[in-house]
Amino acid sequence: MADNRFDISVSKKNMELAADVAKDKKLTGDRYKVSVVDPAYGPAKNSSHARYDTPRTPLEFDIENINMFKYDMDHCIKCKGCYWVEHTYNPGVKFNTRCPANLYNDFDAYGAMGKMRIGLRIIDGTLEWTPQLLNIIYACPLCGACDVACKRNLDLEINLSLEAMRVKAVQDGAAPLPAHKEAIDKIAATGNIYGEKGDRKAWAKDVKVADKADVLYYVGDNTSYKNPQIAQATAKILEKIGVDFMLLADEKNDANVTFSIGMVDEARKVAKETVEAIKATGAKTVVISDAEAYRMFKVDYPKLLDIATADLGFEVKHIIELAAAAIEEGKLVLTTPVDTRMAYHDASSVSRLCDDWTPYKGERGWMGMIYPGQRRRRGRENLYAQARTIMAAVPGADNCEFIRIRENAFDICAGRGTDIAFPALTEFATKHRLDEAKECGIETIVSADPQCRDAFNKYADAKDGIEAIDITELIVKAL
Repeated sequence: MADNRFDISVSKKNMELAADVAKDKKLTGDRYKVSVVDPAYGPAKNSSHARYDTPRTPLEFDIENINMFKYDMDHCIKCKGCYWVEHTYNPGVKFNTRCPANLYNDFDAYGAMGKMRIGLRIIDGTLEWTPQLLNIIYACPLCGACDVACKRNLDLEINLSLEAMRVKAVQDGAAPLPAHKEAIDKIAATGNIYGEKGDRKAWAKDVKVADKADVLYYVGDNTSYKNPQIAQATAKILEKIGVDFMLLADEKNDANVTFSIGMVDEARKVAKETVEAIKATGAKTVVISDAEAYRMFKVDYPKLLDIATADLGFEVKHIIELAAAAIEEGKLVLTTPVDTRMAYHDASSVSRLCDDWTPYKGERGWMGMIYPGQRRRRGRENLYAQARTIMAAVPGADNCEFIRIRENAFDICAGRGTDIAFPALTEFATKHRLDEAKECGIETIVSADPQCRDAFNKYADAKDGIEAIDITELIVKAL
């Protein structure tokens, strides 16, 4: 006779309640069976249903082993939550998408739901690497919009799956793309992604730099060569709030493009050398003004080194964290009016992607549950409030917001190698965000990502009267 009883599984802390339920014949009768579950180990062995005894398989969030993400790929239900702004925040029909790659290409293969299917075929070996397939995999800024969206519904590791697919492409010898290979060659030849041969520290000619300090300023390629005024503004802010800082004697490219295209061995070498060099200086805090570098230090370096962010040996801070704290403490007072209507652009590399990293090794079992459980990275604990605190302190300015903000912000594909290989995608995404700015009456877009600043100014139509500035530039302007 079939066992048609229902199994009530409860935790140990509710054992007394379970006992009471079991004794209550009116409630349970012969249809219910009570078993006790230890949260650390999952359903009890004496469960009445075999499905509870699903064999556990080893699990590690390791992007170098694409098989670790087969479950995530297989359990995508194509709800398109990765494409649409989550419904409780949905602003209407005009700016309600979150995936720039899918919006631009207008084909679901370019969205996360399509790439999850592609990933499964890569794993089982039934799909060959072709130029078109590589374009689909790489025409994406890894902005994390799909990831935070999925974690509101299914808790799948989408961004890690996308990274694993790129690593697999490199492992199989199909990547990098020619444009990415050219960028990597520039880094090898000159130490920076732009192929610049000038002095990396030229921006610091008239800046007070300490020989020894608790704070080290990591500058980055863009700020060193393309936007030296941001480095100078950062130095001025640090001086204003009374923070001495030093520089690395030999700062290297942060390897964000190297990592993003899947060349993890090369990126790991940079991560190890850079972290060791910083620790050798005795610095307690690394301050960064470049968004891509911030993400590398906060998340990707620990990922590559198989450590937690907290175990780097130093704190990682974006300059806006220090500036916002100084404003709240009265150490940084902005007194010069700035007459503009401005809004903050939540660049992905300083927002939804930068929850602290913690390595995970465990098991996956019944219903996809992982043991031990872990706190998921949902993109909500990052630099949202700090920038807005700074902007609120600017006298004379009219602060407003984009329609899509915080973890729902629209990425403009200016970083992680997207602009290098897919400039048309970057142009499209940037103009789409500029259209949103026009809709909101924004005159000045404030960003904490120099690459976003550059893209906005490159593609902005002069007649619209929109300019983009880095938030460090805004602070100095308002001093």
